[in-house]
Order: sequence, then structure tokens, then C-alpha cells
Amino acid sequence: MASQTRIKVAKLDSPKMHGLDRDTLIRLYRTMYLSRKLDDREIQLKRQNKIYFQISSAGHEAVTAAAGLLLRPGVDWIYPYYRDRALCLMLGVTPLETLLQAVGAKDDPSSGGRQMPSHWGHPEWNIVSRSSCTGTQFVQAVGAAEATLYYQERPKALAKAKKAPLGQYVSYEDNEIVYVSSGDGATSEGEFWESLNAACTKKLPMFYLIEDNGYAISVPVEVQTAGGSISKLVGSFPGLHIAECDGTDPLESYAACREAIQYCRDRRGPALVHAQVTRPYSHSLSDDEKLYKSAEEREREAHRDPLSKFSLFLVREGLLDQKQIEDLEAQVDHEVREAADQALAAAEPSVDSITVNVYSPEVDPTSSAFEAEPQFHGAPKTMVEMVAATLSDEMLRDERITVFGEDVADASREENLKNVKGKGGVFKATAGLQRKFGADRVFNSPLAEASIVGRAIGMATRGLKPVAEIQFFDYIWPAMMQIRDELCVTRWRSNGAFKCPAVIRVAIGGYLTGGAVYHSQSGESIFTHCPGLRVVMPSTALDVAGLLRTAIRCDDPVMFLEHKHLYRQPYNRSEYPGPDYTVPFGKARVVTEGSDVSIITYGALVHRAEVAAAQLGREGASVEIIDLRSLSPYDWEAIAATVRKNHRIIVAYEDMLSWGYGAEIAARIADELFEELDAPVKRVAAMDTFCAYQPNLEDVILPQTSHLINAVKQLLEY
Repeated sequence: MASQTRIKVAKLDSPKMHGLDRDTLIRLYRTMYLSRKLDDREIQLKRQNKIYFQISSAGHEAVTAAAGLLLRPGVDWIYPYYRDRALCLMLGVTPLETLLQAVGAKDDPSSGGRQMPSHWGHPEWNIVSRSSCTGTQFVQAVGAAEATLYYQERPKALAKAKKAPLGQYVSYEDNEIVYVSSGDGATSEGEFWESLNAACTKKLPMFYLIEDNGYAISVPVEVQTAGGSISKLVGSFPGLHIAECDGTDPLESYAACREAIQYCRDRRGPALVHAQVTRPYSHSLSDDEKLYKSAEEREREAHRDPLSKFSLFLVREGLLDQKQIEDLEAQVDHEVREAADQALAAAEPSVDSITVNVYSPEVDPTSSAFEAEPQFHGAPKTMVEMVAATLSDEMLRDERITVFGEDVADASREENLKNVKGKGGVFKATAGLQRKFGADRVFNSPLAEASIVGRAIGMATRGLKPVAEIQFFDYIWPAMMQIRDELCVTRWRSNGAFKCPAVIRVAIGGYLTGGAVYHSQSGESIFTHCPGLRVVMPSTALDVAGLLRTAIRCDDPVMFLEHKHLYRQPYNRSEYPGPDYTVPFGKARVVTEGSDVSIITYGALVHRAEVAAAQLGREGASVEIIDLRSLSPYDWEAIAATVRKNHRIIVAYEDMLSWGYGAEIAARIADELFEELDAPVKRVAAMDTFCAYQPNLEDVILPQTSHLINAVKQLLEY
């Protein structure tokens, strides 16, 4: 026995063990084997129709288990890949918890049964809920890493975040890092490259693990990635530590990941490990790899299986004998069977729970708590001036708030500030904020809309209050995936474990000469269609102050639409209403009262309706105007009240006549209040024809005062 002990010590001291002791090496193998057995059990359950989907981590166990040894559970922030089962097990996720996810159980910590298996999420271990979208996690991880550096310098922001709803999951510790992983296939997504650009520019503590199994479903790497090597492609990024390793060898993987992770902890910048792994099973149970992989290729992969390789290594090195290997595997098999039995007996979520956690259960921005009387002072401000003034007061109040986007800073080169006036946004809506609050709180981003929103999501997940700007609504579309599939559903899909109360400010709308087709779009109806997202659109400077403050103080994501034609109009100016003035969402404003016809509208058409009402008033007609100002939620009670009062309704809006926001309001009025109508609901909207907004065509394309006057007269004659 003594001789055997001396042999083990000698072998453990060898460089190939990388300082790992016998217990740690056995733990590595046990985690790898446990991951594989959970995959196998899920496959069996799927074939028995006891679960609904399966996507395995087979072949990826070695490098992910090794990375899990090096990451600090509940300290580092984790944005995992769906094949990261071994990583999650190493961090603390239990076999039962993984199988609760597979059966869609109520107590599944990842999503409460709302997502497919292997969509990891666990607030206790800082494993941030992931979606089915590939690549979206990269820019979110950038935002999380920015929060790391922000909290490092601003402890007051951290303290405030801890007191907010879900503050028990807000944390920061010295030398923490952010882990983000994917397969090689997801590196084709633009967000991967956008994230590397930001991470290297800001020297963020981000550890990228790219697990390359040679395929993106059926697409081989030489078709997916130019040159067949992502690590070679990213070699020119400055400050990026890059390493390649055999991801089927846990010890080689451990060495590569250890160096990369230490590089990040030392705050030298981001690091990327490119691990060559295998995929011995099909992409998922909805895929059959035999349709595109040859038998010879599959045989070659089998020889690289990390489990068989590492178990043989442990036996050859005298760390375990065959009997001990079999005993360990038998224990794991028993553990998996017990976990499966418990998962199959677990309760399902109730049907009525589907609407829980769509919005914050703690903060209701439609409530009377957000009703406040203005305390006016100072000279009247335009809408654009009110944006800056409100942001300034809120930033003084809450150090968690960051403002960023394209051109929002006064000057990124701070040394220039003493010699230049400063930009502060293309519309000057954020002018002076960088000078006042510093470049860590107000800063320019690269021209990458998906990255802007994704970074806001990562910051908000960590407890910050980002106010991000999309410069023109016309260019919001690259961020659509981040908004629809990430921002607005994070709270719901994680069953309330994570949230993204970011504010996305967007300049929207037409009525500006020379704007043409790419600076005049409306499309608010697309975003009001997103559950979980609040959408508001003020028409006056006073409402900008009240609604923007509510947007920042509420606990849900908000799209704040600012009609750029209204930014500097003199007719909607207001004195500043004070630092505590808020307006509840979902509460319309009665602009003028009238007894003949009601115009329901919002945005730039509010003033046009006022002008029309004034002219019609001189002709003896009494027009009531309802400014919705909040589009999701909207004030149905106010709409119903004005319908019942006047029985003749015009819905005026700037979007397309078909499928627009106002069309939906008109449809609901006709559906639920038809008997209250003395005439058909009239719609005044932009034409269906999509043309450039040129000065000589504006009257044809955009609803004008004359259109409203004619519509009112038609209803009165009906």
C-alpha cells in the first residue's frame, strides 16, 4: 500500500496534472459522467414521450467541467451555451434541477417550466437565463462585464441596486469575471463580433469559451467559419488573449482555461478559449446526424469521446482502478434514476400562472403612486430640453443610471471638452450630461444597435438602470431580436428570477422635410405587440418629464418614443415640473373637451387635432381630443368614455392605414362599443403606399390638419 501511495504522489506532481489533486480529478470525471448520464436519461424519457425535447451536452463535458472548476459559483456571472450541462453541474445545479427543466415542472429554477430543457438559468449561481436565440448572449455579457467595472468604482450604485426588487441577487466581488460561451456556429452572428469589439475596446473581464464540435446542426465548420478556425479569425483583436485546446481532454482544457481566466481576473482584458470538442449525438432529438455525417466520421469522433479517454487515464495513472470506476458510475446511475423519478412526479405549473411575471409584481407604473402634481419653475423648455433636464435630475437621484448610445456623449475624447461645445446627441437631447456626470455614466457606443440594446440588457440584469438611445427609429431593426426575444421576456422566461428594467429612448416619426424614407418611419404597433414591454409616446414637454421619470423609476423595460418633429416646437413647451413629477402609464390626457366628435390620437397628430378642433369650433363643431400618450398599456377606459359621450370617433395616427396601432384601437371600438356609435369609426392615417417623405408629397402621405377637418365634417354629416 505504501509503495502504491508513493506512485500516486509522484504522478500527481507531474506537470500533466496541472496541480490538481486526486479528489479533484475524480470530481472532474464524476461531473463529466453525471452530465452524460443525464443526457442519456433525457433521451430515454423523450422516447417514452415523458419530456418534450432534448439537446445534449455529450462530447462537451471535459472542457465545460474544467471551466466550472475555475469559475467561482455565485461570484462570477455566467452566460452559458445550451451544451454547458457539465459546467452548470460543477457550479452547483443539481441533477434534479436539470430534470425538472426537462419535464417542465413548476419548481424548475431555470424557468418554472416555461422553456425547453438546457436553457440554463439559476439566480443563486449567477447563471443568467438564456433563450433559444443563438449569439444574443454575447452582447448581454458585455453589459454584465461593464456592470462589474462600474460597481468596482461606484459602491453607492451597488448599495442602491441591492435595495431594489430582486436586489438579493445583485452582487459584486473583487476580481469577478463574466463567462460567455457558444458553439462555433453562433460566432457567425453579428452580436459575437460586436461583443468582441466592445470587450476589447473597454478591456472588459470577459471569458469567451467557444466549444467547436465541427458542426452547426448539419453545417460543417468549413462552411460556417471562414478558414475553419474562429480563433484564427479573431487573432487581430487587440488585447484579446487567445488559446486553443483539445476540449475532450479535461486537463489540457483546465490549463488553457486557467490561464485565460486569470488573464481576465487580472483585468488585462478579455480572453477566448477555442476548444475542439465532439458531438457524438445528433444536434438534438429533432435531428439525425446520420443524414449528413458519414459512418467513418462518426467512428473517428467516437475515438475522441472525453469520457472513455479520461476514465482510461485515471486507471492508467493509478488514481482509480476499474472496480472503483464502476462503483462511481453505479452511484451516479442511481442518483440519476432517483432524480428522474422525483422530476416525473413533480407538479406542473398551473395554466393561470402563464400571465405571472410578465411585468414587475412589485412596481406598478400604472398605479396612483405615480400620480404627482407639477411644481413648476424656470423658463419654459422644449421637449428635447426636457429630456436632458429630466435625465439630469434622475441621474443625481440614482447613481445606477447610465446613458449611452451613438453620439450621446459631449465628446468621447475628454481632453477636447475644454475646447469644444460638445455634441450630446444628434438632437442635443443628452447635451451636457457627460460633463456633469462623467464618461463612465454617459458614453458613446459603437454604431451597432443590437449591441446597444444587448448591453443595456446585461447592465439591467446586474441591477443598473441603463437609459440607452437608438438614434433613429428607422435603424432599430438590427436590435429587434434583442428587444423581442430578450429584453421584454427575460422576467417571464426566468419566472421572475431575472429582470431587465432598461429604458430605450428612440426618436421616431415624420413631418420633417428632407427626412425621406429612412428618417421618417413609424412602427410603434410592432413594439406594442411585445408582451412585457411598456411603450409610451409623449406629445408635450410636460409629459416628457413625467413619463420619462416614470419609465426610469418603474421596474419593467420601457420603449420611450420621442417624436422628433415635436422636439423644438414652441407650442408644447413647459416650465420644469420638478424632480419628483411622474405620470402614470396607461392614463390618457383629455386635451380638449367637446360634445360632437372625439379624436383619439397621440404623438405629432395631437397638435394637428388641436388646430383642427379650433377651426371647427369657429364653425360651430365641438371636438374632444384624447391624447393616449401611453400606448402599452393604453387607457381603454378613457377611450370607452369618449365613445359613449360623443358616439362619433376618429382615430388618427401616423403609421400605415392597414395593420397600424390606430387600426387596432378602431377595431376594438367597433367590436366592443358598436352600439354606442352613430357612425362608422373613421381612421385618419398614413397611406399604405410606402414612399419617401418629400416636401411636395407630405400632404399626401402624412395625415394633416385638413384631413382631420374633412373627417370630422364627414362624421357630422353621417
